[in-house]
Amino acid sequence: MDIFLQFDLPSILLGSLAALACGLLGNFLVLRKQALMGDAISHVVLPGIVLGFLVSHETGSWAMMIGAGAAAIFAVLLIELIRRIGNVEPGAAMGVVFTTMFAAGVVVLEQTGTAGVHLDVEHALYGNLESAIWLDAYTLSDLWNLEALATLPDSIKQLFVVNLLVIAFVVLFFKELKITSFDPLLSASLGFSPKWLGLSLIVMVAIAAVAAFSAVGSILVIAMFICPAATARMLTDNLKVQLFISGIASLSAGLFGYLLAAFGPSMLGYEISVSAAGMIAVVAGLQQVLAMLFAPHYGVVVRRRKQRAHINL
Repeated sequence: MDIFLQFDLPSILLGSLAALACGLLGNFLVLRKQALMGDAISHVVLPGIVLGFLVSHETGSWAMMIGAGAAAIFAVLLIELIRRIGNVEPGAAMGVVFTTMFAAGVVVLEQTGTAGVHLDVEHALYGNLESAIWLDAYTLSDLWNLEALATLPDSIKQLFVVNLLVIAFVVLFFKELKITSFDPLLSASLGFSPKWLGLSLIVMVAIAAVAAFSAVGSILVIAMFICPAATARMLTDNLKVQLFISGIASLSAGLFGYLLAAFGPSMLGYEISVSAAGMIAVVAGLQQVLAMLFAPHYGVVVRRRKQRAHINL
């Protein structure tokens, strides 16, 4: 039990918390038809992450989050500037800014010697989920021991705080986010600013992305921004229910993805290791496939049964 608590539970918590933070915000990206914005933001914040690390000299620091948020805001403003001055479509402006900023981040990564502290390109892509260790956990009672909980890895504490911020943001601005996502013109007539809410959402996406970045890597971050929300969208038309389902999907993907990666190969008799972050993304993708097939109203199987029943009538 102590081995599970010390080595497996921290990774499960880290993966699940990262998935939850990204999954909740992903609902509004999907509704706004900006699902790939999570992909773009997870790349565009790289220069901010690197600069934040160079200032604080610590991975997972709040300076990195501030840098990521600043990079996201700078990217949005730069896109708007290029769109207006250059007279190009928003998609082209986004492509120019995102690729340029990500490339700049990679160059800085390679030239600043950050590989020596495990902040390199491979780390940015795949994360370091398996490195989370909780050495002061020995029994289940330690889960309620404040002294033991205080020794949890800093990345878990940080993601817990970020999840509280994300939940607070969604709860406080739920009505505004809902209206601006479905009908921006109506929201403007009601006094809500779609641009400011959109910018606030992007900043929150950037914060969630950078909090999960060092732990699970950009690949899983991208998957979690899209898959849980898309899965939940297939299962309900109620936004509150959708948020709840996406949260359950995110947490279950984090849990079962890690368990499959950690224990699946050995149960099948293989002596190989599987990337936990990659397996979590696979589980999230499988959830989406199952929803596409068996969703009560929009699933392929259900629709075909209804079509056959209609033909038989």
